[in-house]
Amino acid sequence: MGYRWSYVVDSGRHQWFLARNCALRPWQLAAWFVTVALAALAIAAVCAAGGAWIVIPFAIAEAIAVAAAFVAYARHAVDYERIEATRERLVVECGRGPRIERFERDARPIRVEYDPDERGAIRLVAGGESIAVGRYVPDDRKAVLVQQLRGALGAGQLARRGE
Repeated sequence: MGYRWSYVVDSGRHQWFLARNCALRPWQLAAWFVTVALAALAIAAVCAAGGAWIVIPFAIAEAIAVAAAFVAYARHAVDYERIEATRERLVVECGRGPRIERFERDARPIRVEYDPDERGAIRLVAGGESIAVGRYVPDDRKAVLVQQLRGALGAGQLARRGE
């Protein structure tokens, strides 16, 4: 899966924007869907005119299946994670489908946990709460994000999970 990653530092404020890098925008996919559905229905109409009426239900079923795939893709095409950190405050905003979740805490007690051997999520832990970030970052680039997060949140970060 591709990704978009931007990192900006402005007077002590660090900001990341992590998102999927989708090849098609939802409107482009909709145009593609309409084209495919119309082509399938046109071919089915030609077959039906030749006496093969059984093709029509299959063309309709195909259009319904492609529409379901379109809806699933479009719901998550613009998913993102936005992280804003200073030495005092951390704000994480995750947009997944129609939902937007927000995590806002004092940055001083937050630690960054990541075990590169497990290839898991990067976890920002504060007391008993944690939030996973870096979902759209490839495993080979997560260490860079961890290093940046630790630098932004302060020197008291753990080097890796369990230390």
